[in-house]
Amino acid sequence: MTEEVKSLWEIRAGHFEGPALLIFAALFLAAGLSLPVLTVKQLVVMKNTFSILSGIEALWKEKHYALAGIIFFFSIVFPFTKLAALGWIWFAKVTAGKRRALIFWLEFLGKWSMLDVFVVAVTIVAVKFGFMASAEPRVGIYYFAAAIMASMIATSLTGRLLDADPR
Repeated sequence: MTEEVKSLWEIRAGHFEGPALLIFAALFLAAGLSLPVLTVKQLVVMKNTFSILSGIEALWKEKHYALAGIIFFFSIVFPFTKLAALGWIWFAKVTAGKRRALIFWLEFLGKWSMLDVFVVAVTIVAVKFGFMASAEPRVGIYYFAAAIMASMIATSLTGRLLDADPR
């Protein structure tokens, strides 16, 4: 006898929190990538404000390809892939085993989710130790952090729902 394959949305019809967190995370991620995350002032006369997207672009133009690639991967590719995978877990009609395997990897790799927020925090601290420059966080970093936190909560919630599923 074959197992009836349903989506998690069908199995857990009363649980809208996971999909709602996914929508919230996607919207805040888009805002966090495009809004300013950091302003660096040098000597009072030079002031540069960067979003994550403009920062990646600036690194690429300055031929820091590896750093631009790492930030591009961990800021854009990984978070959107994670959200797409969570959406797949919720809405695709797949076996419980496939859902559990994917959520395992998302939880395992999720430890890298806050890498960008950490990089901005380290940059701010490093610049504050210099007397010729200052750095200030901007609104985009808060949107980005909120998006990453929402995706981490959605992953955890989805994992708990899968663990509670007897199938």
